[in-house]
Amino acid sequence: MEQKKEYRQQVIEEYKQIVTPLLRYLPWLEKSAGTRVSSNYSENNVTEHSISFPVYDGTLLNFVREAAKSPLMDQNYRYIYVRHNIRNHEDERRIIKRAGINEWGILCGILSKYVLGGRTKGNLWNEAVQEEIFYLLLKQMREIIEYWDKPMRIDEN
Repeated sequence: MEQKKEYRQQVIEEYKQIVTPLLRYLPWLEKSAGTRVSSNYSENNVTEHSISFPVYDGTLLNFVREAAKSPLMDQNYRYIYVRHNIRNHEDERRIIKRAGINEWGILCGILSKYVLGGRTKGNLWNEAVQEEIFYLLLKQMREIIEYWDKPMRIDEN
């Protein structure tokens, strides 16, 4: 019994070290939820003669860059979607809100879909902010850690 408790505390400590740098984006993600955080570059009539490209909010890019470097990324996120029958944003939100420590891998899979998938499908990052997916994921990860440990401080640098 003591071994289980010690192992769980070790896992929570590892999760805390991974998630803490991302938590500073939580207030921005909450404030930006439901809004569009990218626009198409259209200066000097570029869309007339070439393909337009998205311009993202700097905070979003920093968040995505930091998340992509973290051990939270799961290259096989598609299998999580199939295995748990996740088909739309409502399914994602429902699973995120119900997730506990045993569903940590599912949370990582959902985060990975948007962070990694956004590299090739430009609208995914914006979609994750608009649909509150990034916000709900970080909030739930923080709640899981705080449930098993102590409240976490968010540094907004």
